[in-house]
Amino acid sequence: MDFEHSERAQLYIGHVERFVRERVVPNESTYRSQLSHSDDWRQWRIPPILEQLKSEAKAAGLWNLFLPDSELGAGLDNRDYAPLAEITGRSFLAPEVFNCAAPDTGNMEVLVRYGSDEQKERWLKPLLAGEIRSGFSMTEPAVASSDATNMKATCTIDGDQVVINGQKWWTSGAGDPRCKVLIFMGVTDPNAERHQRHSMVLVPIDTPGVKILRMVPVFGSLGEPHGHAEILFEDVRLPKSAFIAGPGRGFEVAQGRLGPGRIHHCMRAIGGAERALQRLCERALGRVAFGKSLANLGSNRDIIANCRIAIDQARLLTMRAAWALDRHGTFGALTDISAIKVVAPNVLQMVVDAAIQIHGGEGVADPELSVLMATARVLRLADGPDEVHRAMVAKLELQKYK
Repeated sequence: MDFEHSERAQLYIGHVERFVRERVVPNESTYRSQLSHSDDWRQWRIPPILEQLKSEAKAAGLWNLFLPDSELGAGLDNRDYAPLAEITGRSFLAPEVFNCAAPDTGNMEVLVRYGSDEQKERWLKPLLAGEIRSGFSMTEPAVASSDATNMKATCTIDGDQVVINGQKWWTSGAGDPRCKVLIFMGVTDPNAERHQRHSMVLVPIDTPGVKILRMVPVFGSLGEPHGHAEILFEDVRLPKSAFIAGPGRGFEVAQGRLGPGRIHHCMRAIGGAERALQRLCERALGRVAFGKSLANLGSNRDIIANCRIAIDQARLLTMRAAWALDRHGTFGALTDISAIKVVAPNVLQMVVDAAIQIHGGEGVADPELSVLMATARVLRLADGPDEVHRAMVAKLELQKYK
């Protein structure tokens, strides 16, 4: 294994770190103040500071860093992009500033790899430019969606059209006023082989029959200005050209999408853990109780050491997964990808919990730590729950001895 970053990646690391430190983090409070603070998602607006920062990042060449295609993005492989994802994970705002935010990253990767020329022109180009946003509609409220073959929503062929019906939720980003297109996954042929029944379809969000029911709250927050929507699709009709790669290829497309996306999620989680540890250490050194700094009280030094060790272990495991993905592809890196999807969010949750604890009552009221905690807990379900990924690791391990 070789984790050394290329000279090009090292240049990006320096530029991105400086931009996040000098431009993004200082403007987080400005971003929050410019939100609508409305419970009605239809009233949400995009803070002007975000578009200003995006323009600055684009002008500096810090744009679409996640794409390995050098004509469309930075031309970095997963191993070289991983440290950049970690840096952006130190701020809830940074991924979007560099046009590297989910679910757009995964959706763009799908269109680059599987999209038709027409789909690329209509949807990929404005996504790459940061002019629109997108959503991904897979999870359903009525079934255990950790097993995607349980899916009940349908996208059936009717002549030269595809007809979509079903109810989805946790469609992240659908509340964003810039969200223009959804990738919908549903059953096309229930009689086909288990992993060839499903398809993915591009659905313009303003298509007749698409009805956003609500934004699902996450620990009481609606996630302005992006949200996690529950959406009803009723007799939505689109031309057959809306299929991505063709009918029955939904699982194939999904596998191509999820490998790199999990690297991105996990490295951002590690960046968030680093920021939480920084907050923990600053509080431990600056706060006095019972005549001592918190750093010298009780077991706080052990807690700090354990956080440091856990973060570094998670980073090395994620870097190994990135290296394996570049070298062997998604199916050659399944153990590593599943392992990091368990480890990284749990490490983030552990470190943020310790940071909150050392801040006392102030910790549970702190907006930064609250966002990091919610992010950690949600990530333990997003892209599959811990239990599913542990089951995959165990399955692959047991196969060695059969």
